[in-house]
Amino acid sequence: MQAREQFVVISILFLAFTAIIYTVWPPVLWSLVIVLPLIVIGIYDMLQVKHTILRNYPIVGHFRYLLERFRPEIMQYFVETDTQGRPINRISRSLVYERAKNENDTTPFGTQEDVYSEGYEWMEHSIYAKNFDDLDQNPRITIGGKDCTQPYSSSLLNISAMSFGSLSQNAILALNKGAKKGNFGHNTGEGGISSYHLEHGGDLIWQIGTGYFGCRTKDGNFSPELFEKSAKLETVKMIEIKLSQGAKPGHGGLLPAAKNTEEIAAIRGVAPHTTVASPPNHKAFSDAEGLLKFVKQLRELSGGKPVGFKLCVGRTEEFVDICKAMLITGILPDFITVDGGEGGTGAAPVEFSNSLGMPMCDGLAFVANTLEGYNLRKDIKIMASGKIISGFHMARAVALGADICYSARAMMLALGCIQALECHENTCPTGVATQDKSLMRGLVVNNKADRIANYHEKTLHSFVELVAATGNSHYSNLNRTHIKRRVSADTVKRFDEIYPTIATGSLI
Repeated sequence: MQAREQFVVISILFLAFTAIIYTVWPPVLWSLVIVLPLIVIGIYDMLQVKHTILRNYPIVGHFRYLLERFRPEIMQYFVETDTQGRPINRISRSLVYERAKNENDTTPFGTQEDVYSEGYEWMEHSIYAKNFDDLDQNPRITIGGKDCTQPYSSSLLNISAMSFGSLSQNAILALNKGAKKGNFGHNTGEGGISSYHLEHGGDLIWQIGTGYFGCRTKDGNFSPELFEKSAKLETVKMIEIKLSQGAKPGHGGLLPAAKNTEEIAAIRGVAPHTTVASPPNHKAFSDAEGLLKFVKQLRELSGGKPVGFKLCVGRTEEFVDICKAMLITGILPDFITVDGGEGGTGAAPVEFSNSLGMPMCDGLAFVANTLEGYNLRKDIKIMASGKIISGFHMARAVALGADICYSARAMMLALGCIQALECHENTCPTGVATQDKSLMRGLVVNNKADRIANYHEKTLHSFVELVAATGNSHYSNLNRTHIKRRVSADTVKRFDEIYPTIATGSLI
């Protein structure tokens, strides 16, 4: 029994008990002076649509918001810290919450980070900064190469891959409605396309993982017929082949049996109420040329829509092999998504999360350099994913070579996620990462869709403001000379020194 149901039962029992005792001891009515207001507050909590925690946990949920009122004085004791005891995540969480709620996201008293600590990063501004109003305030970029007949005009910030099954139906509905309202893309994750992805008509990036969910035969192989049927849907704008993800590269996804309802099983083409593990590798291909032929096959089956692949960089020579295969076959993906080893919103083995996969900045610089070295960069767009939360994170990714950014973590926070770290337990208190209908009821779709759109709009606005501050009139002019990092107490390096560029065609 959830907290909401417990509150109702306790309230009814208390009122019934009071009525019975009143027959023999009338003064018991005085207890209503204290308890009745609490019951009224609890009923209001369950009916309001703004706060998921209060809808799911009437009365007791107020203690969380009480702590927020006193931050940072109280909240500092609940903040995550790194290995050196420095606070992390609180600033990012606050930023997302404020933007999603359309609140003031400015802060007093200067930077909240230790600017002299190792790893601190910043952008170089110009005394000849541009006027923000003179820049394109909603920049977009077209994705689609020479073989693409249905190119897609993409926002620079989109929702990264999170599947229905891992997330609740209300979370998917809110994400897609927010994407529709803000005119940006929504990656389905590898769990397939559900009716909740389609209800509001937001642009979809359909991710095809190793389990081929939604386009899978009974024995788990790729089904061209099922793929073609869904790929030609109007709302499907791009297709992304998932080779690996930052949270657990080389591992594959996992849907716990508790989350694998009959509805989700039908969408994925698997048996319900069983633990579903995606294989660590694809069955449709086994080498670089096979991958590119698969890209070509999906592009043809989809009617010419942009097709690319996503990976967290591991063995660098394997990506080099893919680039060589592009030159040999003449088959090019329309885009490549680079996920960082630090990314990922779902549950993963600790060793995989912490010690496997190249971090986003390193992976992004490597992929951009390698494509440039094989003279392929001009034909392929790069998407970046890995803890991208702020406008600065976007600028840093673009400076390293990205054309477009993905965000999953920030979008979850905008939905109301409080990082309870119960994603794999089916007990998410905010109704985001659960299939428990009692919990997901607390997530009100219309309210959270507005927050998703608000966060996207304000973060993109911040990114354009940063571009203007550098003296550039277009974001594409950002490069590695614009970002600096403190690498030690007395040494600062520009990104072009940390991640040197290479000449076009120099690897051919």
